[in-house]
Amino acid sequence: MNYGQVFYADTANGIGARISLFVSGCTHHCPGCFNEETWDFNFGEPFTREVEDDIIEHLRPSYIDGLSLLGGEPMEAQNQRALLPFLERVKQEVPHATIWIYSGYTFEELLDSENPRCHTEATERILGLSDILVDGEFILAEKDVNLRFRGSRNQRILELKESLRAHAPVRSRYEQPRKRLY
Repeated sequence: MNYGQVFYADTANGIGARISLFVSGCTHHCPGCFNEETWDFNFGEPFTREVEDDIIEHLRPSYIDGLSLLGGEPMEAQNQRALLPFLERVKQEVPHATIWIYSGYTFEELLDSENPRCHTEATERILGLSDILVDGEFILAEKDVNLRFRGSRNQRILELKESLRAHAPVRSRYEQPRKRLY
């Protein structure tokens, strides 16, 4: 797997201060995507053990709330196989870190064992290690800059632990609109 970039102090892609990993490779090709260069699976640099180590070290301070996975598409089948061992390390070595996944695939698509684009032997384990799923393709006609943590109105913010227990999407309190400051 390749990655496009890592943001080490991101506050836009989840609650609190986060490390955001933008993986390479996406087959959705949403019109209006803010990160088209990451559609190419070969874009960026290889995701090596050294990169993993660096991210984990940056996750250790208590003022860092967690890790956000974006892209590209972290839940493309080939990306999942690379991300699973990394996420297992994160949970073992930095247990306070929450994990947010941004995916163009819906919760229902990810759990559909007949969907080879996004369901692998790693899918349910990745979802089980994660806390929040922001799901659904970006739809330009649904774009809304007033939304928290997502780009278009069709996208949902789901609590993964509760969703997996219920076998149905459970919306997060983080889905509430932004409060105006003035």
